[in-house]
Amino acid sequence: MNSPDTLSLQALVDHFESYLAFDDREKHLLAARVTIRNIRRRQAILQEGFQCKHYSFVVSGCLKMFAVDAKGTEHNLQFAADTNLPAARWIADIGSLHSGKPSKLFIEAIEPGVIAQIEKDDLYFLYTNIPKLDRIFKVIVESNYVELQNRVLQNFSSTAQERYIAFLEQYPALAQRLPNTQIASYLGITPEFLSKVRKEISSKQSKP
Repeated sequence: MNSPDTLSLQALVDHFESYLAFDDREKHLLAARVTIRNIRRRQAILQEGFQCKHYSFVVSGCLKMFAVDAKGTEHNLQFAADTNLPAARWIADIGSLHSGKPSKLFIEAIEPGVIAQIEKDDLYFLYTNIPKLDRIFKVIVESNYVELQNRVLQNFSSTAQERYIAFLEQYPALAQRLPNTQIASYLGITPEFLSKVRKEISSKQSKP
């Protein structure tokens, strides 16, 4: 019988093979450099002031990366979850990871779940010994960069309603799983205003 860790590792392999096939040698190298962790709801994966040391892949559950302003308000920057969007399953403060500097961000579990983590040195080892993995991560990072660009454009060129509709189109599964407070924080609006936006959309859809 396969253990939970084996099944989680296989989920990671399947994820990579959705880009390029791996041979047995590459799978063994990967398995030796990956740590599987069970996480609780609201468990911190990264805290402000500490260096980000891992890339985290979400096997199951949902994580958020956020900053906290001087007033103590959280601002969600990214979600990572077990969705059918490959690039949306990875999360890390890349700046802190590669520079070694303390992070200004937090990463926390919204739902309990399982993650697979790869430390920076192990990732560099894998890049060297599995060149196709380097190519895969470039695609993932580029996909997330494009998403960030689109969000920046939306923030100054789109209404809250347009941003919410874009969120629904990009993350239809997450829209059903996340509390209003988390979605509102991601969109840069209050939960009360999000409720108003939802009512306006529902009203338009109900009109003949």
